[in-house]
Amino acid sequence: MTADQTDPVVRSPYGAVRGRYERGVAVFRGIPYAAPPFGPRRFRPPVPLPPWDGVHDADAFGPTPPKPPYSEAFAHYLSDPVVPGDDCLNLNVWTPEPDPEARLPVLVWLHGGALTRGSSAVPVYDGHAFARDGVVCVSINYRLGVEGYGLFPDTPPNPGLRDQIAALTWVHEAIEAFGGDPGRITLFGQSAGAISIGALIAAPQTQGLVRRAVLQSGPPEASERAKVRRMVRRMATRLKIPATAEAFAAVDRDLLLHTQAEVGKLSSPVVGGPAFGIVIDGDTVPRDPLEALTVGGAAAGVELMMGWTRDEYRLWLVPGGLLDRVDRLGAVAFAAAMARCHCGSEVPRGYRALHAEARTADIVGQLVTDHLLRIPLHHLADARTEPSYVYEFAWPSNLPDLGSCHALELGFVFDTGDAPESRKLAGEGAPQDLADAMHAAWVRFARDGDPGWERWDAAHPVRVFGDRAPDAENGVAYTGYGPRDRELALWATDAAAVTLEEPVPTGRRSRWRG
Repeated sequence: MTADQTDPVVRSPYGAVRGRYERGVAVFRGIPYAAPPFGPRRFRPPVPLPPWDGVHDADAFGPTPPKPPYSEAFAHYLSDPVVPGDDCLNLNVWTPEPDPEARLPVLVWLHGGALTRGSSAVPVYDGHAFARDGVVCVSINYRLGVEGYGLFPDTPPNPGLRDQIAALTWVHEAIEAFGGDPGRITLFGQSAGAISIGALIAAPQTQGLVRRAVLQSGPPEASERAKVRRMVRRMATRLKIPATAEAFAAVDRDLLLHTQAEVGKLSSPVVGGPAFGIVIDGDTVPRDPLEALTVGGAAAGVELMMGWTRDEYRLWLVPGGLLDRVDRLGAVAFAAAMARCHCGSEVPRGYRALHAEARTADIVGQLVTDHLLRIPLHHLADARTEPSYVYEFAWPSNLPDLGSCHALELGFVFDTGDAPESRKLAGEGAPQDLADAMHAAWVRFARDGDPGWERWDAAHPVRVFGDRAPDAENGVAYTGYGPRDRELALWATDAAAVTLEEPVPTGRRSRWRG
């Protein structure tokens, strides 16, 4: 292996790769970890690449998986670059020391995007700051939408998740050559990336490959197979083809993406329409991941960090003016939220009693966020014997109405707040000291397994980032269950008063009691 300041070359078990130095960090972009998933391999599990001869140039992001663009309303806040090409199963590595003797901790990033959008090429996810601070950072691409999560009778389910397993296997086998320690791999991901991590650490194929995991705004869960089938069948009906992988593979790729976007318009977490998701398949996902992690003994020894943003729902409701529309619906919106959350009328009444001044959209949004995200993560932290750490991101965006919305924390975690793509969500003037604190916590967790605050226990400590918590010295707020909380899930804007209903384990996910 050679590494000079103009042309770092690493000789991995899969072949030699040439990157480049950027601001003192060796960067390798677009390294393939599996064969292009098209032609006879389309909709099929990933196929390993044989070792290549010569030196692979890894100086630019590789092709991104097929995906529809964000709507104009969401594109105003979120960036999603497209790199054309078929070789979309690729990854990127940032390393401070591309030397097998370095044995540095490793962070592997899985992007979000509802399993239909996103890629490792989003500038917010630049791994330079992690490498600068002594951590090898890896980001991966994986198949999305119908290509990665369509459910067909003639192919195995979850090819996108299988891509992630293939990438994780590549990292475990090759990262030492880049200066990483394969015994200190930490997965971290947000939204769909976090949901994927829940399935990955529970998967039989990955046991022993992961030391730690960070779940940001996404709980372990499996989607209902009928819901995913509905998505595929509606696409098939529009395309006038059978709902089989063979028939879908014959459709023009752009037409397939357009049809997916049209059918998926009602797939918002709040609305809960048909959507793509990870399904139980008897192989990579033998049981519901939350159940596997809480009562099934999966991921023994894996340490967890998990959390959410205070106003997750605002990214779902603000674009397109949905916040105001939900307000106008009033009682209809509450009825829809109760159906979405499987709860009785006493739950929204409890929220309203605590926050009489809150608008309908805020109560509905927090209720759905608690049901889909906070309660399952509380349940996961409660059930694990391994160390778990819980956080809340509370800094409100400088842009109108967004508050502490979904995905806002990412520019702080990666310390990429100066990127224009981060400012699309945070606005101008995001606090650097908050980025320093969050980024350092992720580095510490990857390095030592301790992000810098108390582990989860009966007192339920929650590290609050970006808010004046009552414990001003360390920013830790405490949550707990009280007797009346067993009937209601209660949300409070005061960081020290967040209380949630005790979750009830089910075969699907935690549901409201009552």
